[in-house]
Amino acid sequence: MGKRQASIFEWNGFPSLRQALPLALQHVVAMIVGCVTPAIIVSNVAQLSARDAVILIQSALVIAALSTLLQLFPIGQKWKIGIGSGLPVIMGISFAYVPTMQAVAEGYGVATILGAQIVGGGVAVLVGLFTRKLRKLFPPLITGTVVFTIGLSLYPTAINYMAGGVGTPTYGAWQNWLVAGVTLAVVTALNHFGRGIWKLSSILIGMVAGYAFSACFGMIDLSGISQAAYFQLPRLLYFGIDFRLSACVAVGLLFAINSIQAIGDYSATTIGSMGREPTDKELQNGIIGYGLSNIAGGLLGGLPTATYSQNVGIVTTTRVINRWVLGLAAIILGAAGLIPKVSAVLTTIPYCVLGGATVTVFASIAMTGMRLVSSAEMNYRNTSIVGLSAALGVGIAQASASLSGFPEWVTTVFGKSPVVVATLVAVLMNIILPKNNDLK
Repeated sequence: MGKRQASIFEWNGFPSLRQALPLALQHVVAMIVGCVTPAIIVSNVAQLSARDAVILIQSALVIAALSTLLQLFPIGQKWKIGIGSGLPVIMGISFAYVPTMQAVAEGYGVATILGAQIVGGGVAVLVGLFTRKLRKLFPPLITGTVVFTIGLSLYPTAINYMAGGVGTPTYGAWQNWLVAGVTLAVVTALNHFGRGIWKLSSILIGMVAGYAFSACFGMIDLSGISQAAYFQLPRLLYFGIDFRLSACVAVGLLFAINSIQAIGDYSATTIGSMGREPTDKELQNGIIGYGLSNIAGGLLGGLPTATYSQNVGIVTTTRVINRWVLGLAAIILGAAGLIPKVSAVLTTIPYCVLGGATVTVFASIAMTGMRLVSSAEMNYRNTSIVGLSAALGVGIAQASASLSGFPEWVTTVFGKSPVVVATLVAVLMNIILPKNNDLK
């Protein structure tokens, strides 16, 4: 007798391909734009050649696939300390690191990002080992403040992209704003009026519409596609590795924060789709797997990953937790990453299209932070923490020249990315300020 096909609502077993493929594609469609856009942004800031930009995007897709598979098919579940959560989550390149990566790429290059990522992966492993103790330092009020600050800090990137990209000959041209507006309008309309796959793929469809519209203005250059290969494996240490203390501190702190933030995604996944809280072991092993996969990503040229909240939303909405369904999504991502022509096509997307699509993503990040913040009582103490942390973080980053009297490493750590300052201020104020402050 043949093996019984499993239900898509079961964790283990093989559902039919007819059932699994559409559900896997739904996950891919929901996250692929978010996965590759950080790589596109970093390649632009670092002024990589077209060939190197393709390789960076390739690596991003491959690392997202490998990181996801490690979470779905963990190593050593019976060991005291394993690798991977064994929960239905999708991993992808995270926007949370973009502000800091932009600063590091501009000052030092991609190799320094990857070196800091390896150190950050080690930080995440340590957080995983001490999850229960460290999570007390990052209640929803603090993680919400950090996420809100990340969203705020990304707005200038989106606006500059909508205008055509800083430094381009057509920066600020009305054609760029028109294309960005059309892209944004399509994304917004589908988000509010679309249903099912139309809503889930709103950003992808908006970018396709904007891409087609931008072709009317001659903004598409396809010359690089013909030069890209049909198949290519990721290259170990292709971009090199460079360790700089300032970059390692800034990125390492973000890894600590995102490790704690991942607990929220793991919890939302299990509560929404399995009707239970994640176990301490699942949280510990998931964060350790997250750290180790990012160390591997640094060696293979992939940028920092994190759990993808939009895919958590799909899992909790559909309650499809079968790991072979999500694994198929990871395989599709990985296959796309092994085909340089796919990555080459992505590099042809005009800045204005990227800006029009990602401004909604960045707004969503900021509002996610606000929702986390609002889960705590908004008394005088808590509003002070949120307000001062965001003000100092964003304010110092926008006026980084104000730190010119300090050593260069101080400017890199505290003046280039608002996230570091906001995090430190929020954590310290949360520890120092009395919790019984009754002022409203």
